[in-house]
Amino acid sequence: MRTLPGVTATSHPGSTGPTELPVIDIAPLLDGTDPTVVARRLDRACRTLGFFRVVGHGIPDDLSERLDRLSRAFFDLPEGDKCTVAMEHAGPAWRGWFPVRGEITSGRPDRKEGLYIGEDHPADHPRVVAGTPLHGANLFPPGDLGPTVLEWMAECRRVADSLMGGLALGLGLPRDWFERHVTNEPTQLFRIFHYPSLPDNATSDEWGVGEHTDYGLLTLLAQDGSGGLEVRTPDGCWLDVPAESGVLVCNIGDMLDKLTEGRYRSTPHRVRNTSGAGRLSFPYFFDPSWDAEVTPLPLDDASPPDDADRRWDGASVHAWTGPYGEYLTAKVAKVFPDLFARVV
Repeated sequence: MRTLPGVTATSHPGSTGPTELPVIDIAPLLDGTDPTVVARRLDRACRTLGFFRVVGHGIPDDLSERLDRLSRAFFDLPEGDKCTVAMEHAGPAWRGWFPVRGEITSGRPDRKEGLYIGEDHPADHPRVVAGTPLHGANLFPPGDLGPTVLEWMAECRRVADSLMGGLALGLGLPRDWFERHVTNEPTQLFRIFHYPSLPDNATSDEWGVGEHTDYGLLTLLAQDGSGGLEVRTPDGCWLDVPAESGVLVCNIGDMLDKLTEGRYRSTPHRVRNTSGAGRLSFPYFFDPSWDAEVTPLPLDDASPPDDADRRWDGASVHAWTGPYGEYLTAKVAKVFPDLFARVV
């Protein structure tokens, strides 16, 4: 990925909170050495900001560069060509391309286009047969982008599994607790987002992505060198996140917030592309199994009060009950309401 020189993480004026995202080397989680120190660092990061940077993940640089190059080539295509893999062609599988302002966050259209991807489910998969949303085959353009994306997702799955093991240890649970109870068949979603260089990106009241939290357990984000991601600190200010080659930005989602009863908070974040060029980002979402009932973990320390009154949407992730698939489907219905009404 291309990186701009001199990019640093600085909080906006008035902030008394963190001034940068911690950097955590997760190699000990992957190479079989003692994971204790990494687990403590992960636990601390999730109890403070809920965002951190990951190094030592082992994802090859050449795979990252190939994903970037092929993604740019796709978004450089004429809109008519991209329409051949539009989301409406995938039906309830919820795969494919959507145009700029085709997705809604915080009730307003985003200044981005994107490609929605998930696990490839065969036609005879029980949920595909039943027409369950977000299950089905991917809708890729011709060429090498599809195989490269699937290779990238496999690498991210490896990293996410390791991180969840480290978080379990940090919470005082067995290392395989999440795998046994929540992610034995994880919901894996991947997006490629392109934030075009629009002339009023810096001054418009529209955002590349408006303020939001992620829905599931963990997000692993790779980004190009353009910058533009901002994280809201506990004191209500915004922190600029650096764009660094070879570094994954990780944040926790609503379901990990719910599982830990708020000990780990899903942190609001947003994006504005002011780079003067097109920006690419590559978020991978590692979520609970579709049918998993997300209930609080068996933890001994006291949990903090519900933070619904401080959340961007005023909603409580702790009040919701039911399998994760229902939660995710309800969320997706809000970001693509017209498409959802047509295909689901």
